[in-house]
Amino acid sequence: MAEPARLPSRHVDTIDTRIVTPADAAAFEARFAGIPAPAMLGQLLTGELAGSIAAVSSFGAESAVLLHMIAAADADVPVIFTNTQKMFGETLAYRDALAERLGLTDLRVYRPDPRVLRQRDATGTRWSYDPDGCCAIRKVEPLDRALDGFSAWISGRKGFQAGTRTALPRFEAEAGRLKINPLADWDKPALDAYFAEHDLPRHPLEAQGYASIGCAPCTSPVRPGEDPRAGRWRGFDKVECGIHGRGWDPQI
Repeated sequence: MAEPARLPSRHVDTIDTRIVTPADAAAFEARFAGIPAPAMLGQLLTGELAGSIAAVSSFGAESAVLLHMIAAADADVPVIFTNTQKMFGETLAYRDALAERLGLTDLRVYRPDPRVLRQRDATGTRWSYDPDGCCAIRKVEPLDRALDGFSAWISGRKGFQAGTRTALPRFEAEAGRLKINPLADWDKPALDAYFAEHDLPRHPLEAQGYASIGCAPCTSPVRPGEDPRAGRWRGFDKVECGIHGRGWDPQI
């Protein structure tokens, strides 16, 4: 099988990020089948994707595992955090402490466009009646800006987190970019073992029953027997924030 073409660097002046196809993603999937996530990231971040890839992190309950792997491969990889301005204070403190601990050199924080907030969420309460619209203006649009110029990005999604993620591949083509889910096939015991092996700090809200941590108004503790993401948008028919599988809708 022919190897997939190298993706262009974000430093090229006329970069075209609308090039990655499902066939490209499938080729990466086959090429790295059976290769552990740390080794896979080591090859990609210091090889063909160097300079053209960013990591996106919520600095949530399990984020330290993936960020530790990325830092071990290349601590200069840009790490994008979207501050929706509805985050837990504990998350912001954990973000700064973890970035310092891992030696991340390029933490990039993106926020919602204040003009959009004034027009579409002036009271700051859109989350309570239209969580999709709230996520679109506070998370999806800022991430679209953050990823401009990158050909690939790394996501922390895992197949065990929810029923909607059980068939999650490690490589996807989305919006013309390569999206990598290095921990797609990891389960909770494997993550816990990695935390212990590398003595990584846990998010402070985990001890209070928060298994998946997003914005404060839309996150609640998880009950015994529930999916890890059951505490997100409780009471709404919503399971994802919108950054996976769709783009920013300027009409929202």
